[in-house]
Amino acid sequence: MTNNTLFIDKYFGSLPDPRIERTKLHELTDILFIVICATLCGMEGWEEMEDFATERKSWLKRFINLTNGIPSHDTLRRVFSKLDPSAFQRCFISWVDGLQSKIDGQVIAIDGKTVRGSRDKRNKRSAIHMVSAWASENQLVLGQIRVDDKSNEITAIPELLDSLFIEGSVITIDAMGCQKSIAEKIREKNADYVLSVKNNHKQLYREIKDIFTVQHEAEKRQYKYTRDVDADHGRIEQRTCYVSNSDLIGQGILWKGIKSIVMLESVREYQGKVETEKRFYITSLDGSAKMIANAIRSHWGVENSLHWCLDVAFNEDRSLIRTAHAPENLSTVRRIVLNILKHDEKRKIGLARKMRMAAINIDYMEALICQ
Repeated sequence: MTNNTLFIDKYFGSLPDPRIERTKLHELTDILFIVICATLCGMEGWEEMEDFATERKSWLKRFINLTNGIPSHDTLRRVFSKLDPSAFQRCFISWVDGLQSKIDGQVIAIDGKTVRGSRDKRNKRSAIHMVSAWASENQLVLGQIRVDDKSNEITAIPELLDSLFIEGSVITIDAMGCQKSIAEKIREKNADYVLSVKNNHKQLYREIKDIFTVQHEAEKRQYKYTRDVDADHGRIEQRTCYVSNSDLIGQGILWKGIKSIVMLESVREYQGKVETEKRFYITSLDGSAKMIANAIRSHWGVENSLHWCLDVAFNEDRSLIRTAHAPENLSTVRRIVLNILKHDEKRKIGLARKMRMAAINIDYMEALICQ
């Protein structure tokens, strides 16, 4: 028994098998292992995954039984189409809990992404939209949930938060998740929040904007602030984060645990043109401006560290897998593989290169899945 077999059995062995007894020619954990390993090596479709398993059969047999040989691509498709996504997600979260170190003070970015290739025009199914929780410091996907076709992120985010252990962390969410019920949920779980405020809360947005802009010049000295400058390829950007916890505009009753309001002012200069942008936030933090600015910046990182990686390394938006639960379950597999790749800190190379290396180097692939 290797570490990897224990990894599959320990965390995914309880996953309910959707097949009837007489059709169970291959163990469910064997099928999961094949699909995870194939995805790790860059395989994207069911046929490619079957080809991978056929070529690596002798290696696979060191880890799994394969009593009835290699499962066909049709078997892989049927199993993942019927597999309960919620149960699969619970197993995934349990596995991640075993991977990550402490999360006290860590920023967890909650953000959504549409899997565009999952849209099924023939059967009139819209593309699935997944909301993920990303731990910025540990560089791990902590969990995800699908947004119901007849709902939106506002209802999905509390369900995702309920499934995660977030005590001591700082939750960052964009304007869609700036809701009183979500702020309350976060505080009930003994975590802090930084929520982006836009025109979906017109009165709150206007009051914060007025405090920082109308009163800004006269009262600037009252605010805590931090400033940093980036210069790259002829572009200069100066970001200043202003924090006020002296005037909560009477929102403390409405927003659970609110301690501060924030303005992030970005001034970009490029080829003689100057652009200024102001963003506004509410937060339950009353710490330094630098700490709050770091939390906001960590949230922006979810685009490059998670969404961009899923599209570039895994071609998620171009995936043509659309049958039943298969798109959602393959989305979870990609996040399992992403966590495995991110967890490898020995090779300082990009994810796509790690996947190609795993495809040609059996020792490296084995090191990844057994780490």
